[in-house]
Amino acid sequence: DLNRQSGSTHVLSILSDLDGGRAEAVLKVLNGRRDELRRALLRRTHHISSAVLQDFDWQLKLSLSSSQISSLQTPLLSLSLDVREGGATRPVTMEMNREELNTLISSLEAANKVILEVKDCVPYAESTPD
Repeated sequence: DLNRQSGSTHVLSILSDLDGGRAEAVLKVLNGRRDELRRALLRRTHHISSAVLQDFDWQLKLSLSSSQISSLQTPLLSLSLDVREGGATRPVTMEMNREELNTLISSLEAANKVILEVKDCVPYAESTPD
């Protein structure tokens, strides 16, 4: 399986400080306990939050003025999220300026990078935690 080979190569690169025999032994243990590690990671991430993004919508607005400034002309993003948690869906709405949106995008990109790194080491399975 190509994904497993890619994950093994990634793990070996992380363990490059160990001599070849030890790195291979660690890799053998990780491969032997792959399913157990995957379930543990799923349980651990599930405990962070069981909320799931159900749907989203966004609008770009141009704020022409405010109570303090007569000519503002600031673009604002209005983001509406439908978040499902425990069978109930709740709306979450936020409004962001350009800097806040850039911060959100950077945070989401960093989170995605971490997910991809974990996915390389332990392939994700479409199952629920035990």
